[in-house]
Amino acid sequence: MPSMETGEATTQITFLIVIAHYNHAATLHQVAEKCRAFWPHVLVVDDGSDQSPENCLQGLDVHFLRQTPNQGKGTAILAGVAWAKEHGFNHIITIDADGQHDPSEIPLFIQATKQHPKALILGVRKFDQTVPFGSRFGRKFGNFWVRVQTGKEVHDIQSGYRCYPVDVLDVLTLWSKRYSFEVEVVVRALWAGFRVEEIPVSVIYPKERISHFSQWKDNLRLTMLNTYLTVRSMLPIAHRQYQQIEGQLTKQNYWQTLRSNLTAPGSTVRNALSAAWGIFCGSIAFVGIRQVWLFWGAGWWNLNRLLCVGFEKLCIGPFIPALCIEVGYFLRHGRWLTEFTLTTLGKQALQRIWEWILGSLVVAPCLAGITFVVVAIIGLVLRRSLHEGA
Repeated sequence: MPSMETGEATTQITFLIVIAHYNHAATLHQVAEKCRAFWPHVLVVDDGSDQSPENCLQGLDVHFLRQTPNQGKGTAILAGVAWAKEHGFNHIITIDADGQHDPSEIPLFIQATKQHPKALILGVRKFDQTVPFGSRFGRKFGNFWVRVQTGKEVHDIQSGYRCYPVDVLDVLTLWSKRYSFEVEVVVRALWAGFRVEEIPVSVIYPKERISHFSQWKDNLRLTMLNTYLTVRSMLPIAHRQYQQIEGQLTKQNYWQTLRSNLTAPGSTVRNALSAAWGIFCGSIAFVGIRQVWLFWGAGWWNLNRLLCVGFEKLCIGPFIPALCIEVGYFLRHGRWLTEFTLTTLGKQALQRIWEWILGSLVVAPCLAGITFVVVAIIGLVLRRSLHEGA
């Protein structure tokens, strides 16, 4: 999918620091105080803590918002987004209340956002051996699934140190309300064509750090979310894209999305690879496994699912398997199979299956290569005609 080109910002970029808080009274004051030292606009959103943390914030010039009962980190962030929008801020920088992030790195997010105003900026935590194994494994596991779902490389999907454009969050349809929110918002933003940029940030894991991540409930929510996102990513239905018109993000219709996919930089190669991959998976003789390869490859390499599935279906029927058997027979015997009798097709069925497998190892890559060239030529002609008609 194409990434949205942002260019120069048409309006002044304004930032609000949002601290989503839940039962971290011991560290909240210090985090808020440090944030206030590096940026004047700070909002603490309390997500139904056992006791209101207002007393912890006395003497600090920060804004405070409390929601009850506890509704989840995602809901707290969205409440911060609504407050930011109401008070004229167009970007929020989220930072955790447990003290693991360094507020002195806030200027890094501001600088990155000025270069990419419509991008999500992720803080990639610099992990070392002092970081708990569960956090290191969880990050790698989450990053893997984002790559499958979007074809994009994300290096810290679980980091809570981020910068969000308010209008991007406004247009995305988000279901998750708790920790899984931070995974879903990145995947959906990439699907919609927005950029995701990354900057390295430090991280501190105190020995007495309190985590509210539930190993059972939150991992179950993440599993359900990743299952849905993975299945959705495999469907041959284009994700809706957005365009900026007079400073407003507007959802494209399907024809506009199709045009964007055809004219985006690299679209010709991507579509040709998609068709070639569909032909390859449809031609290879490993029934059952090839469908897994088809969808895995489409996600991992961010291919056009519609083209992958469409060209894979072209291989259904007797022609491709018969061609593979002929090639396999030739490789085994040095001549073509010309006798089609009950013996050659019945009693020797196991030999024909072996020849089908053997021949497909030659036929599949050859047909894929031919398909790539043909579709690439068609794509170049279409792209030129669309540009000329624009």
